[in-house]
Amino acid sequence: MEETAKIIFEGKEYSFPVVRGSEGELAIDIAKLRAQTGLVTLDDGFVNTGSTMSAITFLDGERGILRYRGYDIAELAENSTFLEVAYLLIYGELPSAAVFDNFKKTITRHTLIHEDLKRLYDGFPKDAHPMATLGSMINTLSGYYIRDTSDPLDPVGRELSIHRLLAKTPTIVAFSYKKSIGHPMMYPKNSLNYIANFIRMMFAVPAENYAVDPVIERALDLLLILHADHEQNCSTSTVRLVGSSRANVFAAISSGVNALWGPLHGGANQAVIEMLDEIHKEGGGVKKFVALAKDKNSNFRLMGFGHRVYKNFDPRAKIIKKACMDVLDKLGIKDPLLDIAMQLEDAALKDDYFVERKLYPNVDFYSGLIYRALGIPTEMFTVMFALGRMPGWIAQWKEMIENPSAKIGRPRQIYNGHTARPFIPIAKR
Repeated sequence: MEETAKIIFEGKEYSFPVVRGSEGELAIDIAKLRAQTGLVTLDDGFVNTGSTMSAITFLDGERGILRYRGYDIAELAENSTFLEVAYLLIYGELPSAAVFDNFKKTITRHTLIHEDLKRLYDGFPKDAHPMATLGSMINTLSGYYIRDTSDPLDPVGRELSIHRLLAKTPTIVAFSYKKSIGHPMMYPKNSLNYIANFIRMMFAVPAENYAVDPVIERALDLLLILHADHEQNCSTSTVRLVGSSRANVFAAISSGVNALWGPLHGGANQAVIEMLDEIHKEGGGVKKFVALAKDKNSNFRLMGFGHRVYKNFDPRAKIIKKACMDVLDKLGIKDPLLDIAMQLEDAALKDDYFVERKLYPNVDFYSGLIYRALGIPTEMFTVMFALGRMPGWIAQWKEMIENPSAKIGRPRQIYNGHTARPFIPIAKR
């Protein structure tokens, strides 16, 4: 028997189907709400609105669960690689050895960017934020591969565009960094794997026999896995909304980059480091800042605590905390900000104010410390987030484009401005 939910409006009763997800989550299908009742829903921030049916990522904030295509994030973090997770997200299944080997070779063949595109970096000022460069460069790719991107419904062109984007993003990111510090750009080296190649492009200089530290390689691989997808967040929803117009994948993903840039989204890990640095400069005492965070009259916020979705521990935070300790220990780095972070976490977890509000450390709280230990500057943190989120954005765009019933996004609104009024000539105002 079909489950339904009823709405009573002006004495009339209307029934709408209830949709049940594979994990038991429930939703009311209101696709015909306006047609039947003349009503629309008002849901500021879309916190109660399901914009799509998706088979990519399952997230349960109450229980602290995150799964990619059914696989627990902790298992993937321990046993997989970022490129394998990328394949899983985009194509729905873990690849066989032969399929994955071919996928890696395909990605490797597309790591170079056009020399004309490379010259565009000269048009950016030296102090341009790397996110501005990244978003612009990804969008510009559509101008260089217009024949393959003109019709997103073409499966051959779509596949090629996906491989190009996944392959070229590390090159674009590394070139953006080199531009920001005035160093010569390093071309990709196809004998290296995806992560090692990126690290070399970031930190090597010409005529140097650069060897990638395996500790750094594994830590970065782990970080990117943890950031690979996170359901219908701000940037992912932006990618799907832009892509719903059948914009090409480069245009849609560049919109996601720009959405991620905000400090309430991808810029949060940068904000954590800036907060820890501020506490360090004040002498390192955390009690004062915990008190400020609880003071309604204070503008100070504890960055990296709490999450829009998770009402339990962010499962990624537990993994990243351990990885942070391992990286700093193996590299022999003594970071005073780590000590402050641990004191801050300990103080918050023992304070009723934070416990009652379930303000636990999230993924951003420790990820910035790892990036800092790896030698990645603060202004590059959000760019690293974008690099990790790339396969998730691609998977979400691909799922939407391949859905024959997908509609162009067109949210409604409730207008609360002036009603009709006559125009007054300027001489009479």
